Amino acid sequence: MAEKILKATKREITTKGAMNQLRRDGFVPGIFYIKGQDQIPFYVDEVALNKYVFTSETNVIELTFEGEEPLSCIIKDIQFDPVTDRVVHFDLQGLTLGQTLQLEIPLSFIGSAVGVKEGGILQEQLHKLDVECLPRHIPQNLEIDVTELSLGDSIHVGDLDFENIKILNSEDTSVVSVVQPRAEEEETEDDDEAVDTSETAEPEVISKGKPEEE
Repeated sequence: MAEKILKATKREITTKGAMNQLRRDGFVPGIFYIKGQDQIPFYVDEVALNKYVFTSETNVIELTFEGEEPLSCIIKDIQFDPVTDRVVHFDLQGLTLGQTLQLEIPLSFIGSAVGVKEGGILQEQLHKLDVECLPRHIPQNLEIDVTELSLGDSIHVGDLDFENIKILNSEDTSVVSVVQPRAEEEETEDDDEAVDTSETAEPEVISKGKPEEE
């Protein structure tokens, strides 16, 4: 599990106006929390944060304040501006040695499915899994080999097994499958629903002229 350093500065003023000013100056306000301790409001450089937000990997972050020991944590919640997609606020959850935590881990599909070579399309129903594990077992992503999937085959959550990780999603949830190309499906449906169009409907008669007066 990769550990990344994120330099932060504690926030003394937590008003809405102060946070908006931080955003205008190129910073993002955040909150660090860990069970049994007070929350720590802070802010970080937006550019430094983005590389941990816009990624397909999960990272353990070492949050550092000047003159203090780093705090190990993961990104737990992110709020985006609905117009610009910029991060406007985020939460970091502190990690406690020996205590399990719940989080989302991105999926990585590897291999070339047999069904794709048969003309099918690989369809990914899930891009992340909800899991529970110890901090030292947090993976950057979870790999799923799709090589043996034939046309019409699927992999469900119940088919997966990862060492030191408990999957929280329902076992019957479909993760990835190989399906027929949509064009072929629509063509088949059109053939089944074909009708005899040799008879045409009577043409509509449109009358012209002055309408009858009452």
